[in-house]
Amino acid sequence: MSTIKSKMPYLERDVSWMHFNRRVMQEACRENVPLLERLSFLGIYSNNLDEFFRVRIASQNRIIEWAGKQGEKEVKLARSVVRQISRLNSVYQKEYEKAIGDLYQQLQKEDIYLITDEQVDAQQLEFIRSYYDEKIDCLIVPIAFSSVKHLDYDSDQSIYHAVRASRTNAAGNTVYEYSYFELPVQVCGRFVRLPDKDGKSYIMYLDDVIRCSLPKIYAGSGCRSFESYAFKFTRDAEMEIEDGQRNGILQKISKGLKSRKKGEPLRVVYDGNMPTILLRRLLRKLELGKNDTLEEGGRYHNHKDLMKFPLCGRKELGYAPMTPLNVPWAQEEGGILNAVKRQDRFIHVPYHGFSAFLGLLHEAALSPEVKSIKITLYRLAKDSRVISTLIGAARNGKKVTVVIELLARFDEESNMVWAQKLQDAGVKVIFGVEGLKVHSKIVHIGMKKGGNIACISTGNFHEGNAKSYTDCIMMTSLKRVVSEVSLMFDFIEKPYFTVKFKELLVSPNDMKRKFLSLIDEEIRNHKAGRPAYIKIKINHITDRVMVAKLYEAARAGVEVDLLVRGNCSLVTAALPKSCRIRVCGIIDRYLEHSRIFVFACGGEEKVFMGSADWMPRNLDNRIEVVAPVYDPTLKQEMKRIVEYGMRDTRQGRLVDGTGNNEPWTCDNPLETGSQQALYEYYAAQCAKND
Repeated sequence: MSTIKSKMPYLERDVSWMHFNRRVMQEACRENVPLLERLSFLGIYSNNLDEFFRVRIASQNRIIEWAGKQGEKEVKLARSVVRQISRLNSVYQKEYEKAIGDLYQQLQKEDIYLITDEQVDAQQLEFIRSYYDEKIDCLIVPIAFSSVKHLDYDSDQSIYHAVRASRTNAAGNTVYEYSYFELPVQVCGRFVRLPDKDGKSYIMYLDDVIRCSLPKIYAGSGCRSFESYAFKFTRDAEMEIEDGQRNGILQKISKGLKSRKKGEPLRVVYDGNMPTILLRRLLRKLELGKNDTLEEGGRYHNHKDLMKFPLCGRKELGYAPMTPLNVPWAQEEGGILNAVKRQDRFIHVPYHGFSAFLGLLHEAALSPEVKSIKITLYRLAKDSRVISTLIGAARNGKKVTVVIELLARFDEESNMVWAQKLQDAGVKVIFGVEGLKVHSKIVHIGMKKGGNIACISTGNFHEGNAKSYTDCIMMTSLKRVVSEVSLMFDFIEKPYFTVKFKELLVSPNDMKRKFLSLIDEEIRNHKAGRPAYIKIKINHITDRVMVAKLYEAARAGVEVDLLVRGNCSLVTAALPKSCRIRVCGIIDRYLEHSRIFVFACGGEEKVFMGSADWMPRNLDNRIEVVAPVYDPTLKQEMKRIVEYGMRDTRQGRLVDGTGNNEPWTCDNPLETGSQQALYEYYAAQCAKND
């Protein structure tokens, strides 16, 4: 923990992230969470940690390796952060292993058994042999450690086994051979379901199916005895994109993706029972640096695969389904475009179906009144209906403009493919702004005779995300907002063109300044005896200036209620009790993703929603849009989302900078979790208006 202006405490972003991921793991330890969902939370925890090392720890290590007096302060801080993370990771890993063991025991109580290669009976072994012949034969080709200099081209998305095999030579002496291979998880999945027996389900890790099959895999090698140990490694995921006038952005991204695949390993997790001589051979091929992580683990790694654990026909061990609701106004005669012209509308996915947004685009693609469609795209579904609709609109003669962000982490390659398809269909594709990620989520639909429409979203226009991320999409025909959304596309295309936005909060222009001004207004109003409070739902708060300003507001007596899902640099545990600032973090079946901002403004509330978190990257280095919400009904709906979250004592945790993640408490708790309560509320509203 470091301090900032006014000697107020500040928790480093990456340390706060570790606290957040622990909250994910803690969901797996709660008995009121369905058993298979608890396994899934352990998978999410593991997957999160892998990505964290690929990106954030990689960045910290680069800083540490940066020589030079000018960076001395940054190097010192990076070393401190890495040490803290290492300590936390060690503690959390023990908690994680215990959680897995406890859940496997719970599975047995439900007659679901995970068995190893040493526990199979003759009938099960026969099934495994048949499974190998049908699914695995010839997929695995062991590579001798002596045959490779480095593990340069091996993917860090996979799980590997290192094998010590032995044979007897002509002199009668035992000779050991060392090799490794990748498990074919992409083909077979990580878990193999064996035939049920006596009303019980039996599951094996693919690892153990492979262990049973080692004699077949090594047929012809002359080896007779085998020991197999799992390991995985994590590479630096940062792309090295060189500057230069002669290379276009597509070429730079393509080159950068190749460099990522060869990123240096920075973390290795291995089976603690692996013989020392085998471990040494492995580590020589990975060449870890002194700042990298070597982590002793158990028999199995890549627990992200727990997110796809077999259901075994036991749907009751998962969440009860919450079918997305169809909003009544999207079914009205006259269509969605006209419904939005009559009144501002919104959908809150995944409670509401994403189909209302897709329907809006579909109508725009067909309507003779529509002349143009402009949209920003950051991440896209694998089989994107959004893309299909935009291509259809272009072929129908609409002027379609798509801003596609090629630097959306881990989606760069996919976005390049979509960009080419759009260009082939005659769509005008803009590749964002070099040096600034376009993270805003906006749509502009231009009409031939006026009455244009805009959409502002808190999340991606992504059918897959809309099933598991909570996001709001506002649709409006309010001219003063719609005209500025149109202006945003001009700004993106010509970022050095001077533009002033009166309605929208836009970064990197003046979003931070306007948010600071809104907080200052709350401080003045409180001192003057007028209503003053701040209620925010957001993903991350790490910007030092915004943290300091929130502290200032709390010290002045302004009530500050924050719903923060992920990184939070506020350390409220270190504040005086007189500072009325509380932070709640919610982990539940859906990933909380919407960003909503409510300010009392002396009794004339102002409500905003949009794509921006309060991090330096969002406020200073990305193009983001936050829009005002003017419609009274929509304002109440946005406030309800924040209010329900602050009353969620079932799923909420106290985020106070300690990492303890104590259960959330409040004066007027909901009877259920906020996600369940919102769904029930929306279902009642839809039924009433149907």
